[in-house]
Amino acid sequence: MSPQSMTLPLLENIQMVPVSDSMYQVRIEPTPKRVRTFIGGIAVADGARAMLMLETGRLPVYYFPSEDVRRDLLRPSGHTVASPRKGEAVYSSIEVEGHVIENAAWQYPAPLQACADIAGYLAFHWNLMDAWLEEDEEVFVHARNPYGRVDVLESSRHVQVVIGGETVADTRRARFLFETGLPTRYYIPKLDIRMDRLRPSETRTACPYKGRTTAYWTATAGTNTGKDVAWSYGAPVPECAKIANLVAFFNERVDATYVDGVKQDRPTTPWS
Repeated sequence: MSPQSMTLPLLENIQMVPVSDSMYQVRIEPTPKRVRTFIGGIAVADGARAMLMLETGRLPVYYFPSEDVRRDLLRPSGHTVASPRKGEAVYSSIEVEGHVIENAAWQYPAPLQACADIAGYLAFHWNLMDAWLEEDEEVFVHARNPYGRVDVLESSRHVQVVIGGETVADTRRARFLFETGLPTRYYIPKLDIRMDRLRPSETRTACPYKGRTTAYWTATAGTNTGKDVAWSYGAPVPECAKIANLVAFFNERVDATYVDGVKQDRPTTPWS
């Protein structure tokens, strides 16, 4: 996933795109990873027996068996959400050292047949928890989809980025990042970028597959003052180490991106 910030306060807001019944699928499968989630340094859930729900149009969600959850920290909130595909979700708040996180956890006491495997399991809103670990590595934004893939490949193809009528980036040393279901991103050395045409931004985001961004830039080239057109990861996760300190541009926000002289289509994405 490209860098982003997400606010998902309640379960009903996790849906990313509407889907028809004919397209809808839900898959629940065990994961061999040890998964932990924390509030105030306390592991609210910790175990290697979690189930991962992969649901059409929604982010992946971990469900923990009740035995792997600190049930003594949960307080019934009385909040419920009915799902025509999963059943009725019953919410709980989490109380840690006098601090209450409202509606942070939910479970389906009597799930529908398609989701019968999550009976007796609990899930937590990712962004309401302080931290998530898969084994001993922190994961950001949401659980990783094991069926998604990110490849970073070195390329000598000619990449140019045009903003405000000026060629702001021109390189044959880009690293192409191919990510399942998303546009190709071109990570470019700063020496091949007109950094004087970019102004540092306060924005910082995170990605479950790449880590936390360390910089964003707003365009100042020509008449284009597009906000947050480029970003960089100073210390990406080890799987994407090859993009460290390189700069990528949103194809969606610049005037044009060329690869070997061919103008690339401007994709429509959540970052358009």
